[in-house]
Amino acid sequence: MINIGIIGYGYWGPNLVRNFYVANNCCVKSVADTQPGRLRQLQQLFPCINACISANEILNDPDIDAVVIATPVFTHFRLAKKAFNKGKHVLLEKPLTTSSKEAEILIDMAIQKNLLLMVDHTFLYTGAIEKMKQLTEEDELGTIKYLDSTRINLGLFQPDINVLWDLAPHDLSILRYLVTERPYSVNATGITHTRNGIENIAYLTVNYQSGFIAHFNCSWTSPVKVRMMLLGGDKKMILYNDLEPSEKIKVYDTGYSHKTGEEKRRILVDYRTGDIHVPKLRTGEALLAMANDFIESIISSKQPRSSWMVGLEVVKILEASDKSIRNNGKEIFIDAPRRSTKKMISENSIQE
Repeated sequence: MINIGIIGYGYWGPNLVRNFYVANNCCVKSVADTQPGRLRQLQQLFPCINACISANEILNDPDIDAVVIATPVFTHFRLAKKAFNKGKHVLLEKPLTTSSKEAEILIDMAIQKNLLLMVDHTFLYTGAIEKMKQLTEEDELGTIKYLDSTRINLGLFQPDINVLWDLAPHDLSILRYLVTERPYSVNATGITHTRNGIENIAYLTVNYQSGFIAHFNCSWTSPVKVRMMLLGGDKKMILYNDLEPSEKIKVYDTGYSHKTGEEKRRILVDYRTGDIHVPKLRTGEALLAMANDFIESIISSKQPRSSWMVGLEVVKILEASDKSIRNNGKEIFIDAPRRSTKKMISENSIQE
């Protein structure tokens, strides 16, 4: 039985408490939040869980094995570092940290202390994304050519991070999960309408050596809420609409072929339009699946689906997007994939 402490009972914290409470092989022992009103709500719903004002009460508790941190991103590094120094496994809300430098320090600590570092990229545990992963691995789509994502709404303006750091981690983690090739550069543009230097509309393009391309449109100022992604292959294409109650995934047996005509600049294109297939998806709450993966990864010393590798790449892309925005959309190259000089966590195990 893994004893869990959850730090943060604000926007996302109640969902984490509810799911870890029913997760396998774990017990939510304590929850910390600086707002007494939130803790009163916790005690009304879960009177058996210890409520505390200070995160240190959780971090210093020797009976707590793992800490779930659902606080603003600028606090992640400090709290996770303290947790590792106390010998506790760590699950962080997305994004992992505010910089790749902070992320790599935490990664090295986790490796050296043989502790688990995981990021809560919940979408990786949805039936829709699992089905998209299955279809790509089974070569149902053929060679993947592009991913196009739109995540817009009339949303909450964040005081400390821009719209890409707020919304894009969801879709960047999906990109990392579905596409095995690693990106090499990004281009990004954005604008702020609040005069605080924080972009509320932004566009991000992620570039790959193979010619695959990914594009993200994020906004807090749309009159409608859209959560849509297109994944295109040379055999078939997928439309993923997260707002659809039942038919979230549609597979289009649609494509094209082309050849160069007698004139070099003339391209002859043949279009193919076939059936639309709506696959059956696994049901169940994604956040519960994520919680179970965290606990199972601790017990079995295995690599979770939403590993630090996913979290680090997301942060590196977001860092590069900031630089590109500041340089009017200039192409910014992403660092090569990280390799620890001490030892690496393999794809299948926390230990070598």
